[in-house]
Amino acid sequence: MSQWIDLPGAAGPVRAWQALPATTPRGGLVVIQEIFGANAHIRDVAGQYAADGYAVLAPAFFDLLEPGLELDYDAAGTARGKALVDALGVDRAVAVVHAAAAALAPYGKVGTVGYCWGGTIALLAAQRLGLPSASYYGARNVPFIDMPFKAPAIFHFGDQDPSIPATAVAAHREKQPAMPVYVYPAGHAFNREADPHYHAPSATLARERTLAFFSENLR
Repeated sequence: MSQWIDLPGAAGPVRAWQALPATTPRGGLVVIQEIFGANAHIRDVAGQYAADGYAVLAPAFFDLLEPGLELDYDAAGTARGKALVDALGVDRAVAVVHAAAAALAPYGKVGTVGYCWGGTIALLAAQRLGLPSASYYGARNVPFIDMPFKAPAIFHFGDQDPSIPATAVAAHREKQPAMPVYVYPAGHAFNREADPHYHAPSATLARERTLAFFSENLR
């Protein structure tokens, strides 16, 4: 079952796309959007994790600024998305994740998986909220990578991603050697289906590793 629900929280109310498995959930997952909103791709990702047995919420973070907003994958959409996440700020974003995690708590242990900007918010969720988190190509991770973690995290990067140089990937391994860091022969947004950046072999392998991570850390 999938539907929009209302999600109250300290940062303000937002909608969240709820996807529930057909059987008893094995835990909860917060899916954290890219800079384009809780769009069809993010909702599909939520559905995929629900099919794997997790109760999922994908909050519409932009509802705090412009309710219902979804952006196109073009230059204008990218520029506007970057401006919106800057205006939103990481503190309010983490507060939304906290509210989603609280809503998922009845289903068991809760983790997060985030993409692009959401990859950095996932990192912060592991550090600040103690939620096991999978971070996909978080281009804004490096300023936070020195902070202590309250929960484990896993990181996925593409070696052809112009927004994340090899030095940034190396910083993850140097600063957090206990955290798995995987690099794939792909560019940015390699998990985004129906997109020129999509790289199926990398997306499949990263997903397998992410599911194994959650199987270990959300049991």
